[in-house]
Amino acid sequence: MTQPALAGRPAALRLPDAAWLQKYGVYLAVAVLLLFNALFTEHFLTADNLRTQLVQVAPVVIVALGMALVIGTEGVDLSVGSTMALASALLPLYLGYGLVPALLIALLAGIAVGLVNGTLVSVVGLQPIVATLALFVGGRGLALVVADGRLKQIVNPDLLALGSGSLLGVPWTVLIAGALALLVAGLVHRTTFGRRLVAVGGNRTAAGLAGLPVRRILCGVYVICGVFAALAGVLATARLTASDPSALGTLMELSAITAVVVGGTPLTGGSVRVLGTVTGALLMQLLRATLVKHDLPDSTAQIAQAAIILAAVYAARERRSR
Repeated sequence: MTQPALAGRPAALRLPDAAWLQKYGVYLAVAVLLLFNALFTEHFLTADNLRTQLVQVAPVVIVALGMALVIGTEGVDLSVGSTMALASALLPLYLGYGLVPALLIALLAGIAVGLVNGTLVSVVGLQPIVATLALFVGGRGLALVVADGRLKQIVNPDLLALGSGSLLGVPWTVLIAGALALLVAGLVHRTTFGRRLVAVGGNRTAAGLAGLPVRRILCGVYVICGVFAALAGVLATARLTASDPSALGTLMELSAITAVVVGGTPLTGGSVRVLGTVTGALLMQLLRATLVKHDLPDSTAQIAQAAIILAAVYAARERRSR
C-alpha cells in the first residue's frame, strides 16, 4: 500500500537523479564553494584574490575548451601539455622578429600537432588515446630540443603585456579565455560544423553513412584543440615571464579532461557543454585554492579532485543506464 503513496510524492520532494547531477551539479558545487569561502575564508572574495583565481584558471579554460570539442567526437587529446611546451619553446627563437611572427609560429606548431593527431585518428584509424600519446611523449622531447633543455627568460614587453596587462581592469588572459568560450559556444550551437561534430560523436558510423565528412571533422577538432593548447602555452609563458618547456603544461591534459568531464560532457561523445566546461575548470581552481587557504596539503586537493571526477563519471554512467 506504500507504493502508490511514493509514486504520488511531489517531484519537488524527490532527491536529484543522476541526469540532474550531471547537468547542474557543477554549478551547485561552485556556488557551495563560494558560499563556504565567503563565510569561512578571510579575504577570499576580494577583488585581488578573485582576479588571481581567474588569471590562474584561464589557460586551463582555454585548453579545456579544445578538449571538450575532441571529447565531443568520442576522442581525447593527451598531447595538449606538450603542445603548450612546444609553443613556449618556439617563442624566444622568433621574438626578435616581433610579437606577431612569434605568435604565428607558436600557433602553427599547434596546427601541426593537431593535424598529426587528427590524421592518425581519422585516416590511419588509431584509437585517440594511442594516437595522441605519441606526441604526449615526443612533443615535449621536441620542445626540450628546440630550447636546448634550458629555461629562457622573456623580455619582450609586448608579450609580457599579455600576461600582466589588462583592459578596463580585466586581465588579457581572462578576456581571451572568455572570448574563446563564446566562440566555441557559437561554433557548437550555431554552425553546421558544430552539429556535425556532435553527430560524429554520437555515432561515427551513422554519420559516415549519412554523407558527413567524418575525416575532415575529426581533423578539424584536433587542429582547434592544438591551436588552443599553443595559445595557452603562449599566455602561460607571458605570465611566468619565462619559457620553461620542461615544466610548462605538465599534467595540463588531466586538468583539461577533468574540467570537461566534471562540466557534464560525456566521454562517450555526442555532446559538448561549453558553459559546464568553463565552470568545471573554475570548480577545480576554487577547490584547490580553498584547501590551500585552509593550510591543507596539495595531496588533499588531488584526492578531492579524484573524488569529484569519480562522482561525475558515475553520474554519467547512471544516466546512460536509464
